[in-house]
Amino acid sequence: MKVVLIGVGQAGGKVTQSLAEFDYEMGFNAVRGALAVNTAKADLQNLELDTALIGQDRVKGHGVGGDNELGARIMQENATEVLDNMDGRITTEAEAVVVVAGLGGGTGSGGGPMLVRELQRIYEMPIYMLGILPGDDEGGLYQANAGRSLKTAAREADSLLLVDNDAWRGSGDSVAEGYERINDAIAQRIGLLLASGEAVEGVGESVVDSSEIINTLRGGGISAVGYASAEASEDAEENVNTITSVTRNALLTSMSLPDATDAESALLVIVGDPDRLSRKGVERARRWVEDETGSMKVRGGDFPLGSDKIAALVVLSGVERSDRVDEFMEKAKLAAKSQGHDTDPDEYASDDLDSLM
Repeated sequence: MKVVLIGVGQAGGKVTQSLAEFDYEMGFNAVRGALAVNTAKADLQNLELDTALIGQDRVKGHGVGGDNELGARIMQENATEVLDNMDGRITTEAEAVVVVAGLGGGTGSGGGPMLVRELQRIYEMPIYMLGILPGDDEGGLYQANAGRSLKTAAREADSLLLVDNDAWRGSGDSVAEGYERINDAIAQRIGLLLASGEAVEGVGESVVDSSEIINTLRGGGISAVGYASAEASEDAEENVNTITSVTRNALLTSMSLPDATDAESALLVIVGDPDRLSRKGVERARRWVEDETGSMKVRGGDFPLGSDKIAALVVLSGVERSDRVDEFMEKAKLAAKSQGHDTDPDEYASDDLDSLM
């Protein structure tokens, strides 16, 4: 799927760069343009992609200090400038725009959903958002911001692909190591998803294309992605169980939103050398995903890629009812109260998310 990436805020800029680098290094050519937008000048200086500094008249390049209402206001006031920076990037060749943002910081959590809204107003192609939830150790302000931002993003975007910061962080990681591991994990998983149907090696029996991704995410709401891999035999028939095993691991132990298994629709992409992929194994794994998710709308196919391994990429769409979302929204509500905010009872009510579907 040919996409344009727009990173908003510090985390959004870093993840956007990681995605663009992964796509370039793998030779997929799925990322057709990338831009990082921020209110903090320092956060843009180390990025090796095009950047746009906004809100200088309000914050003088020093950021919004975690104030996501100010972040939203600045993005609304500067949306035209950001869109002008996208001239020549969002072309008729692009099939979707992905806005990338951390949902805990001020610029990303406030400005990200606001930018999605502006893009929806102008473009007819899907506008997705890749949102990153703060970890448990990132403080009450970040939790409260993310609770509000999550609901807004899920409402505005054609699909909010959610990544829980704690899902892919190693138990012994330092803060810096944790963020690096998360960024690498996002780049690999989302990078492979976006590249499905683009540059491939060899000819698979049933290659996934961009329409499969778009149709899987068409229902809107919140989505999640999982990934797992294992060494493959040179004999395709010996890989039937391997394909089933990596699919189970991707869904049950490696989702970007832990414990999200019930879904409205799903996509299973099996990545590997076409000569090592068993059609029987792919179909068996797809049926298992149907049973596990309770969805009859499970699409599946191959991503031919020269490798000694076989990998499974699982995308779930419509996971608003997951226990993890409920837990996070309750935690965000408590965090907002601890910050001294007067909270609307409905502002952090996760059951409202069901109405998005």
